[in-house]
Amino acid sequence: MAERSFHHEIQSLRLGDGQTFRGEGILAVTKALLQSGVSYVGGYQGAPVSHLMDVLVDAEDLLSELGIHIEACTNEAGAAAMLGASIAYPIRGAVTWKSVVGTNVASDALSNLASPGVIGGAMIIIGEDYGDGASVIQERSHAFAMKSSLWLLDPRPNLPSIVRMVEKGFELSEASNTPVMLELRIKACHVTGEFETKDNRAAAISRNAPMGKPARFDYGRLSHPPSTFAHEIAKVEKRLPAAQAFIREHKLNEMFDGDLAGIGIVVQGGLYNSLMRALMRLGLADALGTSRIPIYCLNVAYPLVPDEAAGFCASKSAVLMVEEGNPDYIEQALGQILRKAGLPTRLMGKGCLPMAGEYTSDVLAEGIAAFLEQAAPDGFDPAPVRAVAETIRAHRQTAAALLEAELPGRQPGFCTGCPERPVFAALKLAQKDVGPTHVSADIGCHSFGTLPPFSMGNSILGFGMSLASAAAVGPNLGRRPVAVMGDGGFWHNGAITGVAGSLFNRGDGVLVILQNGYTSATGQQFMPSTIAPGRRAETPMNIEATLKVMGVKWLRTVRSYSVSTMKSTLKEAMTSAEKGLKVIIADGECQLARQRRVKAEDAARLKAGERVIRVRFGVDDEVCSGDHSCIRLSGCPSLTIKPNPDPLRDDPVAAVINSCVGCGLCGEVAHAAVLCPSFWRAEVVQNPDRFDLWLDGWRGRIRSWLMAFSASPPGLAGGRSGGGNAS
Repeated sequence: MAERSFHHEIQSLRLGDGQTFRGEGILAVTKALLQSGVSYVGGYQGAPVSHLMDVLVDAEDLLSELGIHIEACTNEAGAAAMLGASIAYPIRGAVTWKSVVGTNVASDALSNLASPGVIGGAMIIIGEDYGDGASVIQERSHAFAMKSSLWLLDPRPNLPSIVRMVEKGFELSEASNTPVMLELRIKACHVTGEFETKDNRAAAISRNAPMGKPARFDYGRLSHPPSTFAHEIAKVEKRLPAAQAFIREHKLNEMFDGDLAGIGIVVQGGLYNSLMRALMRLGLADALGTSRIPIYCLNVAYPLVPDEAAGFCASKSAVLMVEEGNPDYIEQALGQILRKAGLPTRLMGKGCLPMAGEYTSDVLAEGIAAFLEQAAPDGFDPAPVRAVAETIRAHRQTAAALLEAELPGRQPGFCTGCPERPVFAALKLAQKDVGPTHVSADIGCHSFGTLPPFSMGNSILGFGMSLASAAAVGPNLGRRPVAVMGDGGFWHNGAITGVAGSLFNRGDGVLVILQNGYTSATGQQFMPSTIAPGRRAETPMNIEATLKVMGVKWLRTVRSYSVSTMKSTLKEAMTSAEKGLKVIIADGECQLARQRRVKAEDAARLKAGERVIRVRFGVDDEVCSGDHSCIRLSGCPSLTIKPNPDPLRDDPVAAVINSCVGCGLCGEVAHAAVLCPSFWRAEVVQNPDRFDLWLDGWRGRIRSWLMAFSASPPGLAGGRSGGGNAS
């Protein structure tokens, strides 16, 4: 299960030699893997490459035909460890996750993988989550590639280039006995296009054609002293030269000519499309990709090929290095290459371009204009280019002023009916009674609890790290901290770094595990404890049972939407005289996943003529006081305000709009916080049975009688004739 289904798209993965594939970048990567003869694939879901795992899972039948083993790993470290199969065996494998945080989690396994190197091609496909659309810390994978001597591919964002770099990436890995990383930015993952396909290749060694016996033991293939000392020498003396030779021979980097031959631009492959867009806006390129300025496109960001780079720069008075982010690793390396080659070429980069931040076409246009002014190429007037750049800058400033002046800020938040919202409402109410405490937040949907109307969360240290990050807070705070963690975070890391660590060190804190059943933040993928239609037949793991086995004594499971019960349970955990870790499991299925399931079930039942009930909530305009405490404690997108229908009252009243999914939180919050009783609940019955019709008839008679009774003149209230006259 995932955010979307690729049931129809995966049929294109069966295309054969000479046919044309049309689709998204992430599907093209999958097709390239199948064409490369991989034996195994795996990974951990996460944007912006979450769809790669989703596609692989949806295409499991095709993978089985080819003998490809697939694993949905519980974290990135497990995925990286899978590549160990390629250390001693000539089999190809690929894994995927989101970088840079995912790479950090996988770093132990990756360092141990990079040391002995590989025999079979090993590829790590990483989502380079950098820039304004990112969801993680602003770091890049480049530093890790250099640190561990892993080759970093950064393909030009068009499908033929991406597919070629996947296929050649495996060859590069085998030619240099080194794992490779292939980074894809969000735009590259979803860029659309076409390429000519090849036949899918079944690997010579696979689960359909197993080896039959293990490889001969070779201590030199282990990342353990004294082998590691030899590995370090091999990285520099053998693997690096082999990689540079392969890159040069197969022309993995691309050079594009231009008539302004006295200058040039060196660009990371992933930024090529943005660069071309900027050049086109400045009148320096056409829509077909022909640039007036020569371009050296680094589809391999690391390692650089010194003679190739020097050859591009040799005939140029100045070059602009377009490298996103800081530090400027490539610019420094390129400067060293020019210095060692004795070239007088002037190198520009940071200074013309910002030190940090995403290089959009607007940013690049201004940087290119600054470069042209300083480089002053012969026979070229930079004034028109500067004029265009100034116009772009003015438009940006005008747009920014308009947005700031006229549009209110819109914070991201929980989905309508999310089962995690009531937990934060209960925590807010509990702290109102017992006093504020340190709340340790975590990665996932529940991180929205750090935003209004809850504004809870003093730290976010990593996926599944909330309890561990509160370890030193409690003793110095003088009261129990509260750590919030999702079930995905629990299986990813929290069980070991958090729960086991707290029990081992006799910690005295509160852990709230939000059990919504899926890895929801990346698209409702399954996890070890998922119980849902479509789940594999094996019995899923159980968080409550796991905690008991680990030794947790104080353990409560509470329905997420029961705000009053959750509030009292939290208060008990925060104030109990009993020492030790206290765990509350807030149980409530992800509402998006539930709605997808329930809507399909209801549609089938309606088609079969069965009885279906939908629950709706609303607010009585006459009872609502206009205080809006319900909104401040809920924050539900379906709970809003509208003009007061009473002409004698100015304050707007609360209202429930049509996006309501009937979770009942608004009424629960009103009850738990002792707010006004203005919420009403109604059941909409479709395909009613005889009892429903009979009951509705009696209710109709009672409503008519009450309306007549309330309309009777004074002195005749309840009289039959008065009621009749009124009706």
